[in-house]
Amino acid sequence: MHYANGAVTTCEDVLPSEFPSCSDLNTSAFLTRMIQSEKPDFIVFTGDNIYGPDSADAADSMDAAFAPAIKSKLPWAAVLGNHDQESTMTREELMLYLSVMDYSISKVNPLSDNPSDRQRFTVDGFGNYNIEVKGALGSELENKSVFNLYFMDSGDKSTVPGISGYGWIKESQQAWLRDVSALLQDAYKRGRAPQTDPAPALAFFHIPLYEVRYLGGSEIVGEMQEGVGCASINSGVLSTFVSTGDIKAAFAGHDHVNDFCGKYEGIWLCYGGGFGYHAYGKAGWSRRARVIMATLEKGEKTWQGVTSIKTWKRLDDTTFTKIDEQTLWSK
Repeated sequence: MHYANGAVTTCEDVLPSEFPSCSDLNTSAFLTRMIQSEKPDFIVFTGDNIYGPDSADAADSMDAAFAPAIKSKLPWAAVLGNHDQESTMTREELMLYLSVMDYSISKVNPLSDNPSDRQRFTVDGFGNYNIEVKGALGSELENKSVFNLYFMDSGDKSTVPGISGYGWIKESQQAWLRDVSALLQDAYKRGRAPQTDPAPALAFFHIPLYEVRYLGGSEIVGEMQEGVGCASINSGVLSTFVSTGDIKAAFAGHDHVNDFCGKYEGIWLCYGGGFGYHAYGKAGWSRRARVIMATLEKGEKTWQGVTSIKTWKRLDDTTFTKIDEQTLWSK
């Protein structure tokens, strides 16, 4: 969203006719419009929620940025981008603040499995956590997670001497992901109503994976209008995603005028497209947001697990145009 200081913050890359009346409030209005029109069950923010260099106070900016989500009383979650921490809070402080905001189910980092040990696992970054979506109430899967969401901190800049550029998802985070995925799959396949295949999962983070550079042309759905701003090294995240066997798609932000999905090694790698009006964009190219819909299978007597995952985008234009609808996975 690149939120800064509300009405006094000007817009970037809009048409000359739009500029005089455009501010952060346009971002808030777009978020409200999305909530009212799409009526989501859950909202995800994929980083650069605030634009640190222009934010006078990080807490105030976050309060304003997430205000429409909070007002809706819908559950929401967020990860950090590469600009959030450039104001008055560190990345850890930002995630701590996010985790206690109203209706947020964001977490700082995973906790130990031992109930008496409330220390967090030693995982790089801040904002590594998972959310379990249980089966329909009254169904045989109501106590099982039928849809898993993984959130990961892709960092900001490289902290490794001799390696420049953006940050990346580290091995400690990938080890955590492998462990939690294995535990969730085991629980899904055991106990009451054991399932044969793992529940589908999605991953969310800010900086796109290295392999997104290989996508383009007719194999993508959407537009590629700038170079992929990924890390300069391949840390093996996609291989980890493939090895888990449950992740069907991964979603990133960061590159504002890329809004495409492309499939690589069996996993869809998707951008959301530029949302915020204080972020760089392309004049005349509408701000946009990605919608994801998971559908449950209807059995003879009760709801079953997830049977399909679809996605599309909405443009913040006069007709709220829906574009690029596609199926990411089906059972």
